[in-house]
Amino acid sequence: MDRRYYRIVWGDFMSVESCSGGRGVLIEGSARHVHLTRADVEALFGKGFQLSVKRGLLQPGEFLTEEKVTLVGPRGRIERVSVLGPERKATQAEVSLTDARALGVTAPVRLSGDTAGSAPIRLEGPAGAVELTEGCIAAKRHLHVTPADAETLGIAGRDTVRVKVGGGRGLVFDEVSVRVSEKFYTEVHLDYDEMNAAGLSGEVFGEIL
Repeated sequence: MDRRYYRIVWGDFMSVESCSGGRGVLIEGSARHVHLTRADVEALFGKGFQLSVKRGLLQPGEFLTEEKVTLVGPRGRIERVSVLGPERKATQAEVSLTDARALGVTAPVRLSGDTAGSAPIRLEGPAGAVELTEGCIAAKRHLHVTPADAETLGIAGRDTVRVKVGGGRGLVFDEVSVRVSEKFYTEVHLDYDEMNAAGLSGEVFGEIL
């Protein structure tokens, strides 16, 4: 079987290079965060407020902002939760299952954007609050992949794959959803419950089985 590793090369732009070894991809941890609509940005931070870019993320066009919000559930609250840009058509909060228990909400495991019937949550900002009747999810582990890399790896959008990581707490992650787009960089997203379970930190690569 043809086996390749992939690594992200940093520069003015990022690209994927194949190397000898196995079929692997960069793994990145995704911490708790929220995506906001224009209306909710203004409700939380003030009329006319614009999100400020702190740094860009690997996925093109996405960025970490300087702004923070507080998540409030029936059982607890989590402060200083990151806001990611750009603005979206629907507000959502992505948390780990550990976060969900601390908040007292039942957050379903979903891909980003799939919030119908998900958990209610309250968002608090310096200028006000937003009560969501749905929109809190635990992000499903997934693989962002370009069409070219998907062809090389022999996978397609909506497939599921298994990703193996090594080390002292090595694991195989099942049910990793594949998302294919020319707008993506190739990488796996895990939440920090999953990263910590496998003892992952820093630059990490996993093998697609």
